[in-house]
Amino acid sequence: MRVLIVGCGYLGLSVGSELVRQGHQVFGIRRSPDAAPTLAAAGIQLILADVTQPASLADVPNQFDWVISTLAPSAHTLEDYRAVYLEGTRNLMDWLKTAPPKKFLHTSSTSVYGQNDGTVVKETSPTAPESPTAQILVETEQLLLQAAQATQFPAIILRAAGIYGPDRCQLLENFINNTTRLSPDGRRVVNLIHRDDLVLTQLGILKSGRAGEIYNAVDDEPVSEMHLYQWLAECLGKYMPPFATPAEEAARTRRPTNKKVSNRRLKMEIGYVFKYPTFRQGYTAEMKRMDQAGLLDFEPESRDHITAD
Repeated sequence: MRVLIVGCGYLGLSVGSELVRQGHQVFGIRRSPDAAPTLAAAGIQLILADVTQPASLADVPNQFDWVISTLAPSAHTLEDYRAVYLEGTRNLMDWLKTAPPKKFLHTSSTSVYGQNDGTVVKETSPTAPESPTAQILVETEQLLLQAAQATQFPAIILRAAGIYGPDRCQLLENFINNTTRLSPDGRRVVNLIHRDDLVLTQLGILKSGRAGEIYNAVDDEPVSEMHLYQWLAECLGKYMPPFATPAEEAARTRRPTNKKVSNRRLKMEIGYVFKYPTFRQGYTAEMKRMDQAGLLDFEPESRDHITAD
């Protein structure tokens, strides 16, 4: 297969490397030539282009079997989200009109679900997030799904939960650095997926997923913040993080939601079996990796003063 990865960064590079390993011919779009050595080392052919600038795509060959969009804005602003996700996707679709791929996999986010009551959400649940940036993600999905219905554009939507993995363990690093603050009651549910599982999920959907469909990519166990950090505290010998003050909660740059995202469709229709089915297996792997790199060289916090009731 000739595969194009648009936005060949953290996730795109990982899925591209796996595709190359499986024998596919892989191309990656990046805006800067700085990534050329990294892509070349992974066997990915660099295409210099910017999806926010349609003219940069004009002379790029567009004959691909699969296209995987893993776009990400350089800044967490409304303007960047709109330019990259919505307008960038629109530009991609226009560019591909003359030679549509067999599959177009768009990587979205479970942040499109705005539910705050801890309920289970699935692909058919309402998408009405309060966050303006998440609203743009919804608009981008709608653009693709409407095209799939009206013109048979082969779009598939993949809604990814919080991604963690090698070189991307911010949640764990914040806990180690004592900068984590729990939500007011610690009951907010966190939905996660390890990078390796997300990569293999993408490949499974490209092979077996249906155009016009939506799939949630999340592991088997949505977990409350309290439960997650209790487990991390026990593993690392640290105290639980404190609760956020009202001022800290109000100052969060992203509006947290509280829902349990279901992966039932992914498992039933794609038949995916997780390498890291819960946060325990995934974070254990990452803690081992960090320990080998000397990043966990700290003394466990003393429990001597703690007495039983």
